[in-house]
Amino acid sequence: MGIEIERKFLVTGNGWRDAAHKVVPMAQGYINDQAAMDSGAMKASVRVRIAGEEAFLNLKSRELGHTRQEYDYAIPVDDARGLLALCVGGMVDKRRHYVTHEGHLWEVDEFLGDNAGLVVAEIELSSADEAFARPEWIGAEVTDASRYYNLALATRPYLEWNADERAGTVA
Repeated sequence: MGIEIERKFLVTGNGWRDAAHKVVPMAQGYINDQAAMDSGAMKASVRVRIAGEEAFLNLKSRELGHTRQEYDYAIPVDDARGLLALCVGGMVDKRRHYVTHEGHLWEVDEFLGDNAGLVVAEIELSSADEAFARPEWIGAEVTDASRYYNLALATRPYLEWNADERAGTVA
C-alpha cells in the first residue's frame, strides 16, 4: 500500500525562486469531482496528470490531513490526453518548482489559469512527526484546509474565492 505523508503551506514572497533547481509544467484533471468525495460516493480522487514529457494516473484516499493512501501509475502521454478529455470540473495548470532546503525537497506549485495568484509548497515526510526546517518563504500551514487540495481547485478555483478565503481568514 502506498502511503503519502505530506504537509502543505502557503508561500510568502519570492525567495524560493532562486533556489529552485528544476521546474516542470503540469496539467491535470479529475475523473471524479469534489461533490462525489464530499458525499462519500467515492472514497478516492482519480487524477490524470501530464508532467513535462510524462503522464500519470493517480488515486488518493479522501482523508483530510497529512497522511493518505496514494497510488501513482505511469501511463502513455497520449492516453493521458484522452483521459483529460473525460475529466469533470476544470483543469489545474501549474508550474512545479523543486527546491531543496536543509535536506528536504519542497515542491512549490505556482498555479496558472483560473488558479493564478495561488502559490503553495508541499513537503513529503517519512513519518508524521519528522522534524524539518521551514524556509523563510513558508507561510501558514494549510494541510487541513481542503480548498487548497488540487481536486477542490479543479472544482472551485482560486479565481472564485472571496477576499476572506484568499486572506486565509476562514477555514
